[in-house]
Amino acid sequence: MAFRDSWDAAATRRRRSKRCGSSRIACSTISARLLTDMKSRRIIVVGAGPVGVVAALACAQKGFAVTVIESEMKVEDSPRAATTHPATLEMIERIGLIDQFIAQGLVARYFQFWDRPARTLVAEFDHELLRDETRFPFVVQTEQHKLANMGIARLRQFPDSRIMFGTRAIAVRQDSSSVTVTVERPDGREDLSADYLIGADGGRSTIRKGIEIEFEGYTFPEHFLGFTVLDDFQSMLPCCFRNYFADPAEWVNLFKVAGDDGKGRWRAVFPTRTGETDEEALSDEAMHGRLQRAFPIAKTYDVVHRNLYKVHQRVAAKFRSGRIFLAGDAAHVNNTIGGLGLNSGIHDAMELSETIHLVESGQADESLLDRYERRRRSKRCGSSRIACSTRIARDR
Repeated sequence: MAFRDSWDAAATRRRRSKRCGSSRIACSTISARLLTDMKSRRIIVVGAGPVGVVAALACAQKGFAVTVIESEMKVEDSPRAATTHPATLEMIERIGLIDQFIAQGLVARYFQFWDRPARTLVAEFDHELLRDETRFPFVVQTEQHKLANMGIARLRQFPDSRIMFGTRAIAVRQDSSSVTVTVERPDGREDLSADYLIGADGGRSTIRKGIEIEFEGYTFPEHFLGFTVLDDFQSMLPCCFRNYFADPAEWVNLFKVAGDDGKGRWRAVFPTRTGETDEEALSDEAMHGRLQRAFPIAKTYDVVHRNLYKVHQRVAAKFRSGRIFLAGDAAHVNNTIGGLGLNSGIHDAMELSETIHLVESGQADESLLDRYERRRRSKRCGSSRIACSTRIARDR
């Protein structure tokens, strides 16, 4: 009996092993077939900023053939967003870039609020308190062009990906089964077709305008000034890498980034004054006057970059039109302080790539495509209401 029990058990194990092996082969066959099917599906992404590149890479990793179109000849590398929050870091980890991303930036555990006239620290927030909630209880200050460039480098490893710099989208049309974008290059025009198109081409989105979607909202009356400075502010006051200075006369925000050389530099952000022209605000006299009033030193500040930009609070009336989707600044723009635009745009990219994958892999029907707009647009409208409330409170 013991022999029989042993034999039956062994026979059962062999039969189960064969079935499990068969199941693995079947699963592998199905996965291979799905991957082949995905490669027959092409997605065009317009815009090679961080949102467009993350969307393209996430789609390529799910097996889609991807074409990225960018009007500039390279990734724009002027100082822009750099603050990347814990939830976004988890997404960057999912696309396999987290180690490189952290290595090229600065880990910022704290952020602080200061009373600028009194030069006193009002509050300090410690991301370490989130350790039980996230694998990344900190913010990383990595400039957005670095994320775009490392994503493009990874995307080039996929044989079915195509990256087209110096290529401008000038028209878009679609039918029930495909979308076609007309592009213009120095050597002429070309029509590119795909199953889906993601418009991640910024606040002035050609794609959004081409499908006639309204960009609802307003523009703040004040502009923002950004100065990139080589002087070390931490040698002047005990601040951290992310600082917000309140002052009824003139607020200022101060952030440190690594810089392309890794030596570190600071971004000081100020509002313009009522009636101040762009030329006046960007002049040497006004720039150094602002910096010295905020943080007086005995020398002239070493400023390596200055820029002035408008601040908008707008949300597209729709994030989807048939086979065309909007993401990032093409879908929503907001006050730039705190990196909300960059972070929410990456969240758009990840959710959209997953949604398209679920539909095209047969795990969901096409009605799921509407979920992207329902979820992402409602979040952006909520953020816009918060920003409006903040603006009202600030102006009182």
